[in-house]
Amino acid sequence: MFTGLISSLGVVEAITKGSEYAQLTIKDAKICGQIQIGDSVSVNGTCLSVTAFDNQQFSVDVMVQTLKLTAIGSLTKGDLVNLELATKAGEPLGGHIVQGHVDCIGKVAEIKPAEKWVALSVTIPEEKMRYVVPQGSIAIDGVSLTVGELDDGKNTITVWLIPQTLELTNLGKKSPADLVNIEVDILAKYVERLVNKKSAGDK
Repeated sequence: MFTGLISSLGVVEAITKGSEYAQLTIKDAKICGQIQIGDSVSVNGTCLSVTAFDNQQFSVDVMVQTLKLTAIGSLTKGDLVNLELATKAGEPLGGHIVQGHVDCIGKVAEIKPAEKWVALSVTIPEEKMRYVVPQGSIAIDGVSLTVGELDDGKNTITVWLIPQTLELTNLGKKSPADLVNIEVDILAKYVERLVNKKSAGDK
């Protein structure tokens, strides 16, 4: 489990693609000093397992299904990626519950700078809009954010990025049409499941 509070920014050093997988090598000395083989690391909001590491970089394997369901497949060498280590028992939950299981791929629709923040609008698939509410939580490329506005007609969500978020994550480097990983609030999916079961007459 993760919290959506980014530990550091890594740089994609290499991408090796096979027929059914890809291997990413990511440079980040801070993360490398805290991981072991098999540890889970959130890479742009996608939970991946460490397969190799040294004191400067680490590698993860990405299976074909993950490449289809996330924006990981669109990464190129030199891209910045948001990294977060799995939350340990007893650590404070500073953001919200983030599983690292991406629900869909979003596309940056608009970026509007303001005096002290940036408004980032992202288009997501229509069927995922029902899980998003104003002032609710959402993870964009693994970053825990609060939903500011919804536009159901355009299937867009808008979040406000404060200077600290712009500095510590890759969201400040996004451009219109960029792809991002979206994970909706897990609580919304649980509520939907319970309501549907009750409506069907299950006890």
